[in-house]
This record gives sequence, C-alpha cells and structure tokens, in this order.
Amino acid sequence: MTQPHPTRQNRAKDTGVTYVFAVCRGTRAVNTAYVTGLAGMPGGAAIRLLSSGPLTAVVQTVPAADFTDEVWQARLSDRQAIESYARAHHEVVSAAAAHGPAVPLPLATLYHDDDRARRALDDEAHRFHSVLKRIAHHAEWGVKVYGPEAPTTSEERDPVPAGSAGREANAIGAGLAYLNRRRGERERREQALSVAESVDAELRALAAASRRLRTHGVVPGDDGRVHMLNATYLVAEQRTAELASLVEALGERTGTRIELTGPWVPYSFVGEG
Repeated sequence: MTQPHPTRQNRAKDTGVTYVFAVCRGTRAVNTAYVTGLAGMPGGAAIRLLSSGPLTAVVQTVPAADFTDEVWQARLSDRQAIESYARAHHEVVSAAAAHGPAVPLPLATLYHDDDRARRALDDEAHRFHSVLKRIAHHAEWGVKVYGPEAPTTSEERDPVPAGSAGREANAIGAGLAYLNRRRGERERREQALSVAESVDAELRALAAASRRLRTHGVVPGDDGRVHMLNATYLVAEQRTAELASLVEALGERTGTRIELTGPWVPYSFVGEG
C-alpha cells in the first residue's frame, strides 16, 4: 500500500479515488470522532475510516483529476503547494496517531476505490501488524549534534621584512601557518566526529531503533557551526524523561551543542519488516 496505485495515471474522468493516510488496528481505539472535522486533502470529501478485518485505514475520497501524473508533477515543483498538501497529510496522520499506533503512509497514496484499498490492507496485513507492534507506545525523536564554532581566519601578521631574504622568510612562515591551520581544522573535525559517534552510541543504547540521516554541513547564521550528526530514534514512551536527561547530560559532558526535537509520529520506522 505504500506505493500509489496506477489510478494516478493520466485520466480525464472527474471521479473520486481513495486516498489513504494511515493504517491502524481495527479496535475501539480507532474512532471516527478522532478525525471528524479534519480538512484532509483540498477538494476531498470527509475523512473517514475504512475497515478490513483487524485493520482500519484512515481515508478520504478525493477528485481523481487532482492527482493525475501531470497535475502532481506540477505540484511537486511548487514548494508552497506541496507543503500545503504535506501539512494536510500530516495533520490527519497525527490525529490518528494521537490515540494509538498508526502506520503513516507516503504522501499521495491512492487507490482506485475502497475495494482496492481493502485488498491492499489484506495483502500487506502481516507487514502492517509487525510495524504496529513495533511502534506501539513509542515515538520518534530527532537529535542533532553540532561541531564547535569555526575559528577566526584573521591573523596578526608581522610586517614584511625588506629584501628578498625577508620575502622568503615571510613565505615560509605563511606556509607553515597555513599547514598548521589546516591540521588544526582536521583535528577539530575528527574530535567533533568522535563526540558525535559517542553521542549516537549512547542514544542507540536507550532507543528501540535508530536511523542516521543526512547532515547539513555548516549551519547558516550560526557562527560557522557544523552539523556533525543528524539522527532519529524510536523511544518508548516511558523512557521519554530518561532520553531528555541523557541528552542534557551528554551536552554538558562533551561541551557540545545537542538539539532534541519531538515527539513525532514514527515516520522513519514504518518501512521495516
């Protein structure tokens, strides 16, 4: 179900298709009241629940014409438009996840109709049950570790001695200063990477699962600090306070800036097993 159905191919028909936001357990924990009133996708009908056996999907009927390949590709190039759709998707997923484990599906997961969506629930029931079991009573937390501020490059220079001997001595001195500066930068980076790895190791020991994400290099407007670790962790709800305390202690112990964000719906941990 994580792949959009071929119904998003070129179609001129002004029909409705089934948009799937998330999959939950089909228990009393899932209630229509939890999603009532949510807008969902622009132009769509009311958000509703679609059950199949022990699983329930949070769905919405949306105009097929709004999700053709041409329309969706154009939307992907419009940052404001795609962010609006992503926020609408996340709002529904978050509402479902607030009352129990929910497997969030990718943006624009579509099926031709409810019957096709139910068939997909049945076909992938084993995977959905496995993921729901893993993320139950867990949340996703993001952690970013930053390296030290970049040292200033301005250096006090002695006046250049007159004559060729003076110029030669100055060139040698400048060369040594450059090599020492580069060596110092390399050592600081290696030290920062070592700290980031140690932070990640301690957090992984506390988490049920973890993922490393792409770092962003130098942080704009942040005194030249470098992003050394970007990771996300699946942490049991009862260990939330322990996580916050550990992050604070690691920051104090290492003298490193560490950012903790969350809790989030565990998007990063629903594609496994």
